[in-house]
Amino acid sequence: MTEGPRVRFAPSPTGYVHVGSAWTALFNWLFARGQGGTFVLRIEDTDEQRNREEWVEGICSGLTWLGLDWDEGPYRQSERRSLYDEALATLLAAGAVYWCDCTREAVEARSGPRPGYDGWCRDRGLEPGPGRALRLRVPRPGVTSFDDVIRGRITVANEALDDFVVAKSSGAPLFLLANVVDDMAMGITHVIRAEDHLTNTSKAVLLWTALGGGPLPVFAHLPLLVNERRQKLSKRRDDVALEWYRDQGYLPGALLNYLALLGWGPEDGREVLSLEELVGEFRLSAVGHSPAYFDVVKLTHLNGVYIRALPVGEFVDACRPWLASGPWPPEAFDQGAFDRMAPLVQERVSTLGEVPAWVDFLFLAQPVIDKASWDKAVVNNPHAGQVLDASLDRYGVCLWEAQELHRVTLELGERLGLKLARTQAPIRVAVTGRSVGPPLFESLEVLGRDRTAARLTAALIRLRAELS
Repeated sequence: MTEGPRVRFAPSPTGYVHVGSAWTALFNWLFARGQGGTFVLRIEDTDEQRNREEWVEGICSGLTWLGLDWDEGPYRQSERRSLYDEALATLLAAGAVYWCDCTREAVEARSGPRPGYDGWCRDRGLEPGPGRALRLRVPRPGVTSFDDVIRGRITVANEALDDFVVAKSSGAPLFLLANVVDDMAMGITHVIRAEDHLTNTSKAVLLWTALGGGPLPVFAHLPLLVNERRQKLSKRRDDVALEWYRDQGYLPGALLNYLALLGWGPEDGREVLSLEELVGEFRLSAVGHSPAYFDVVKLTHLNGVYIRALPVGEFVDACRPWLASGPWPPEAFDQGAFDRMAPLVQERVSTLGEVPAWVDFLFLAQPVIDKASWDKAVVNNPHAGQVLDASLDRYGVCLWEAQELHRVTLELGERLGLKLARTQAPIRVAVTGRSVGPPLFESLEVLGRDRTAARLTAALIRLRAELS
């Protein structure tokens, strides 16, 4: 084992990667990289009923996409059963665990003022058998204490803890036992994980002690991630899948930057930091314990900042997956046309997933007309017909270049007593289908004279039909 701290990211492959899990992985990774330590990836796949190989692949591909490389692993708990069997044998030999045949219904029926298991089988001396699980014999009386970097000293009275199950009747270990055994075997020095696990930590400490694991690891339980209503992020209610953000076109650097600022931040208050800067400045001791607000609006804004910072060539390359599945026939896509529009689009989008909607008018035979934009800019505009008619006439003979198109449009608007914004509104909707998009005159230049004329003509025909 290398010198320096050893941390682990230990997800269960029972679903997509939660952004909270990515956040936990990031803080572990930053701590390891900043302290010259080791980042271990461990797949906790003891739940045979819910585990799926595709979720394992999702965990690895998600970390790879974020750039969070691991030094060891991925280890799989399903391949480490012999270690857990040895641990159970040690606990049995020491009298630290006992067999219990109580069903859930029996425990509930005996439940008194304090719900939970009452130690019914603690001194019955049962042998292993069908339906009999192994429970840890929690020392009583007494207390269990541990230090948490973020929350300070935590002490729990042992009387408040049930004799909890550590293995099923089949001998299959439960999560807590496998977790502790692996941390011991892998020499984990710092356990940095979600607040959800805080209630289990006193039990983990008891197991660690019962197994003679030596000095405890340093614990750090990260604060809760909440939504705008200050509710815990929910799979049912919130966009929490890492894959969703990747598919929407968020850049990994932007997402890492944003996640790093949840519960922590540099002393000077900067909000845009490179991964190298995060590694150099992150301090686990500076993480707060108050709930951290996962603000998608703020993340999206930061993503736009990252997009605008890309060299244009990198932006074009980054857009390729979204352009390849755009709403146009594949053969209609013109890379050269997109390259000309790319700098203009780059300045205006917040995610890569928005890009196709900004350029689809270039590659569709006819633009998809947004009805609200059409009604406002054309149907309900008393000057729309004149503008479309005049632009069709002037665009047919002028130099086809953005600056000249701007000058001609400004001039025809002045003749009609309209400001430029009012003049170009019906033209934009007729040509692009929307009232919002990249700069109009540069768009017209790329679209070309003939296609522009065809769309203006189609708009005039539609307008006259609707007004007749």
